[in-house]
Amino acid sequence: MLRMFQLWLQTTGKTLTLPRPKGGSETRLHSNPKEMLEFRRGARKALTRSLLVRHLDVGSNNAEEAELVALGGPLYDLAQYGVDFTASPRHADVLAVTGPVTRQLKVALERTYAATPNPKLVMAIGDGACYGSAYETSYACLGPVDQFISVDIYVPGDPPSPRELIQAFLTCKQLLAERN
Repeated sequence: MLRMFQLWLQTTGKTLTLPRPKGGSETRLHSNPKEMLEFRRGARKALTRSLLVRHLDVGSNNAEEAELVALGGPLYDLAQYGVDFTASPRHADVLAVTGPVTRQLKVALERTYAATPNPKLVMAIGDGACYGSAYETSYACLGPVDQFISVDIYVPGDPPSPRELIQAFLTCKQLLAERN
């Protein structure tokens, strides 16, 4: 860091070429700059729109919530993709549901789904929301989310990785761009 600062001080007003990393070859993301501009029309339209997500926990073990919180941090930075969380289902494009549906939260799930405006997508996050859970035979758990509302995207895993969640949110953006 100090070396970079010294280089900057020496070359103020000049174009700075950064030194190559020691012992490694330079990794280039795109060999041709024109490749970056050659998006399909739908993908370009999907990248230009924002996506508001309403998260609803209907009985998870909080592992999925920990991954969703990690997406907002500086390591994954979900906001760079135009994805943000909202507190109101009336502003949401996507309803992200975690956990198997419990008896006490079934009505809250149905009301939140009804309050979300069309076109809306529902994403089931985690094994509990996708398949049910180990406690499915108990009196409190009623089953997976798709028994109560229609689910568009399934993200299995206990918990799913942040990379899988980012891919799912980008898929939501593309699906909504195609519907509009």
